[in-house]
Amino acid sequence: MDMRSFKFYHIICIITLFFTSTSQGQLVISKPNLGFTQACASPSFNTYYVNFSFSPEDGLEASNQFIIELSDSDGSFANAEVIHTTGVAEFTTNPVSIPFSMPVTVSGESYKVRIKSTSPAATSTGSVDFAAYYKNQDSPFSINNLIETGSFCAGGSYILTIDNPGGPDNDSPLQYPSLTYNWYKETSSTLKEFVASGESLNVTESGTYFVETNYGSCTSNSYSNRVTITEASSGVSSSINSSKGNPYCISEGGTTLSTINGEGYQWFKDGERIDGATNQTYETNESGVFSVSIDLGNCSTSASIDLDNTGFSSSLNVSEDNIIHEGETISVIVTTSATNPTFEWYLNNTVISGATTSAYTVSEPGSYKVKVSQTMGCIASSDLVFNVRTPFPDVANIPNLISPNADGINDTWIIPQAYVEGTNTSVTILSPKGEIVLKTTNYLNDWPQSQIEFSNVNPIYYYVIETSDGIIKRGSITIVK
Repeated sequence: MDMRSFKFYHIICIITLFFTSTSQGQLVISKPNLGFTQACASPSFNTYYVNFSFSPEDGLEASNQFIIELSDSDGSFANAEVIHTTGVAEFTTNPVSIPFSMPVTVSGESYKVRIKSTSPAATSTGSVDFAAYYKNQDSPFSINNLIETGSFCAGGSYILTIDNPGGPDNDSPLQYPSLTYNWYKETSSTLKEFVASGESLNVTESGTYFVETNYGSCTSNSYSNRVTITEASSGVSSSINSSKGNPYCISEGGTTLSTINGEGYQWFKDGERIDGATNQTYETNESGVFSVSIDLGNCSTSASIDLDNTGFSSSLNVSEDNIIHEGETISVIVTTSATNPTFEWYLNNTVISGATTSAYTVSEPGSYKVKVSQTMGCIASSDLVFNVRTPFPDVANIPNLISPNADGINDTWIIPQAYVEGTNTSVTILSPKGEIVLKTTNYLNDWPQSQIEFSNVNPIYYYVIETSDGIIKRGSITIVK
């Protein structure tokens, strides 16, 4: 081969090699086009699409696969994550649309995806930025044991925490370690301001606070109840939460009462100290007024709850004490949430025959009671009591002698209407020894209510009556048989 032929052959080889390399390695993949603007994934929805094309269209080898890579939350592919790989030769023509799912760890505003091919190897540029969050938990949850208040001493603080563990009644987001949280303070009924991030919040300012799971620009239902925090001072009280609600059904077991965070606790029932009840929670299956004294360190506060274990609520349309004039009647009606309720009415602890509906017409004075029973679900009963009396007699003078011998005449100390119930008059009665036996601002013309012991001498009691405008009357009451 002469030199001229050799040079021509060499040029032909170079041209052939160039075109072979181009056809086998220069595949171009377009910038991915997203079929969404943000990815708010959840266990119930996690399918998204990316679209792209490639050229030349006949440049794919038979073994090619396409790979979708996801950047980090800042859009960097330095540690890209493969989130989908197609089957061999699954896509061979343009355009390509590939479905994929977001990893459960995504949480940010600036993700990107890019496309790779395996045969020949090629990589697209990154897509436009998009927000991506996986909403592991997307339902309301509780903080502060669902207690609506909290208190701290001047110069101190109060810690709000997300309740954990979760359960059927509390899908706590703390069950999902990948989640993060943003705390807010309400500035109006519709506005809020960001306070801090984290699983708890150290509150040093009075206000109403709540927390949301951080799903960025994605909307969600993962938020807490509101808690109003105040700086404790004299007269400020907190609240108590019942784990089974109030009222609750005793047949389903007891309920757990819980109160706000503090340094020490003492629980009471109907005003009586409960020995050993010194924790933040107290379990009970009883009805009654429960209260707790809470030591906050440099100050204290208290809380109470009128607990009902019937599982339903009931009320009357009349007050506890009612007046009926001669010839009048009072229509008493029960309102109740009981399921399939029954009713039983009593007068002076005796069943009233035939009175078995939710209403009863009262025509005579006495002590009344209606027993409301729930006969389906939580089987329980509740008593509602009220009194009906005739008007107090309008006597002219304050008597100084009574004869409590149960003969129906002058049995109690009856004073003028200007000093009895409803006039805010203070009535005090002292024994012959000067001991207070009665002190009230709601006198019902009913003293004495118990038997008075007699000796050889008729006992003499003393009274002090002081009206709301400061008029004072004093005198004695002689007790005779």
